[in-house]
Amino acid sequence: MLLLECVPAELGRRVTESLQIPVIGIGAGPDVDGQIMVMHDVLGISPITPKFVKNFLTDSSAGIPGAIEAYVEAVKNGSFPAPQHCYV
Repeated sequence: MLLLECVPAELGRRVTESLQIPVIGIGAGPDVDGQIMVMHDVLGISPITPKFVKNFLTDSSAGIPGAIEAYVEAVKNGSFPAPQHCYV
């Protein structure tokens, strides 16, 4: 397994296509094999907000469990990371 962090989305795609092992991204675009984001970023409580972060804890998320469910669903359906969360 390889973890890519804060790299342009195109590089994330190219690395993923080139390797036979899973490539996990944190700020590496939508074309890696899996996504991770630390809990503080998922909940929008980090003191610094990197470009790849999206706050999933909203008024409609039903608290922390709902925010985590929203994050998982967004990754599964491909709506996260969106272009605004990617480096170029």
